[in-house]
Amino acid sequence: MKFISWNVNGLRACVKKGFEDSFKKLDSDFFCLQETKMQAGQLDIRFDGYESYWNYADKKGYSGTAIFTKHHPLHVSYGMQIEEDDHEGRVITLEYDNFYLVTVYTPNSQQELRRLDYRMKWENDFLRYLKDLDLKKPVVICGDMNVAHEEIDIKNPKTNHKNAGFTDEEREKMTILLSNGFIDTFRYKYPEQVTYSWWSYRFHAREKNAGWRIDYFLISDRLKDKLEDAKIHTEIEGSDHCPVEVTLSL
Repeated sequence: MKFISWNVNGLRACVKKGFEDSFKKLDSDFFCLQETKMQAGQLDIRFDGYESYWNYADKKGYSGTAIFTKHHPLHVSYGMQIEEDDHEGRVITLEYDNFYLVTVYTPNSQQELRRLDYRMKWENDFLRYLKDLDLKKPVVICGDMNVAHEEIDIKNPKTNHKNAGFTDEEREKMTILLSNGFIDTFRYKYPEQVTYSWWSYRFHAREKNAGWRIDYFLISDRLKDKLEDAKIHTEIEGSDHCPVEVTLSL
């Protein structure tokens, strides 16, 4: 099965930049989106053979997630069933016979780290949520997790050390998540490969490949033998992020 995840940074804008062509070209079983920045009814987008599920933020033009799937789920849930965390449309979970699929758009700690304290609470809540799922069946997690985990995952680690997405606190939370029975699929397959998934719109960052790897596919450790490949589609434009992919023999 082929899974794609892409932070589209506004789906309506991305559609004007070739999203539908990219969607069809990637031809995946599951296509997960983050930062859709939409409310219900603002865009009529459908693909033959796919069902779609949407989680919208209360705030207009902000956050939001979606999943297109060729496989009808046993159950769909939105958010983590935690009041404080479930107003921004950041999580969708699909349940299947032998796994869960979770797409997530992790909160950004923002300039001057003004949301770092909330980010730390979110991380704790999300880890508990994933561990509860993992007790029942293996989990595939994807999305913009807003952290470059190691120095290899960011072009300029020294100058970004205390910036949102590369603080010690955020990186430690990713380390803790992985130590609780999950694998970073791309780094597991390619431990030394330098490839990024996000580039700032400023300073011609994408042209210079001054990027960050902040978009992930994580899987439960017991799925590692099912992992066939992981890719980062740097050739696909339309957003400040590019799509990431994993193929699993499920």
